Order: sequence, then C-alpha cells, then structure tokens
Amino acid sequence: MNIREIVSENPVLAIMRNVPIDILTDYAGAARNGGIRFFEVALNSKDALEEIRILRDTYKDCLIGAGTAISVDLCKKAVDAGAQFLLTPATPDPVLGYCRFNSIPLIPGVMTPSDVVNCLMYGFDTMKLFPACNLPMKYVKSLKGPFDGTEYIAIGGVNIDNARAFIDAGCLGVGLGGDLFPKAYVKDRDWIRCEKHAEKLVNSIRGISSL
Repeated sequence: MNIREIVSENPVLAIMRNVPIDILTDYAGAARNGGIRFFEVALNSKDALEEIRILRDTYKDCLIGAGTAISVDLCKKAVDAGAQFLLTPATPDPVLGYCRFNSIPLIPGVMTPSDVVNCLMYGFDTMKLFPACNLPMKYVKSLKGPFDGTEYIAIGGVNIDNARAFIDAGCLGVGLGGDLFPKAYVKDRDWIRCEKHAEKLVNSIRGISSL
C-alpha cells in the first residue's frame, strides 16, 4: 500500500472519533456516498476495534485505518482488528520502528522540522501535519523547502470552509473529524444532508464547482 498514492487519489480523510456504534454505518455511509473512501477510526474512541471490524466488513470499497496509534500495543490491536493503515499524532520511535519493520503503512504526525527528519529516518515521507490549524498557511511550503520529497495531510481544525485553503497551501490532503458533518445533521440523523455536505467538501477539494 503506497500511502502517498492513496492520499493523492483520496484527499479527504474522514476521522471517526467517538461516533456511537449504533449510527456508525449510517455515519460512514453518508461520507462514502458523498465521495469519501478514506477513513480513520480513532483508537481512543469507545468500541474502536469493533468499529474497525464493522467498517471493514460493511464498506469493502473503502480504506479503513486506525488513528491515535501511540504505542506498539495499540498498533498490534488495530492491525489484528483489520486496520489497513495507521496514524499517530506524533513521532514515537517504537511505533515508527515497529511499522517500518513490519511494513505497516503509517502516517506519522509531525509539527516541527525535527519531527519530519525523524520520520524520514524511518522511511516515512507522507505525514500528518498536526495540529494544522495552529500553523501558518505558508508552513507546509516552508517545510518542503529543505524536505522537498515530503507530503502532508492537514489534520486539526480543518473544516469545509478552510479545507481547500490547506490544499492550495501545499497539503496533499486533509482530515476532518468533528467538523466532517454539521452537528445538527448528525443529531437529526439526516444522513442525506450529511451525504450532500460530504459531496460539497470533496468537490471543493477537487476544485469542482457544486451546483
């Protein structure tokens, strides 16, 4: 699995954090029907491992990963549950080493040049810029100066209004968690409106005008 190619083809990552298991397939289904095929289940969510299994079984045309993989133990549990790739919010050496040694696709979280260097030492060149909202929009292009072979997914504070700006600033993709859908839509279980919202987001990222 080539993470860079996957992100290039799927520039929107839907982050499933604390999504109740009773609405999991409806929630993910609305994102999928809106054009998103790239999902992360945060491992510090209730029922995370079971949710990974459910999503793998239900949406076989989607890529299902596990986020907040901050220890080797969590990595092992996530992969055993069916996670196809992992994400971290930082660069823990045990996780970087474990994933490299076992050829597990990983999107490590970075914020500083030192973080980037550490990831490159382990062979990971497509990274999660986190928290993206706390950094200047020019930050990615500044990183790509000395690290011209790297790519970044902006995560943290990304929403439908600023997502395209991160792409224009040099990010390969974006990840959205709590801002994936308007909270009112989810509260009302209005999955059709959620689907349309996801479609609008994907079209914005791809530079397609929505009708």
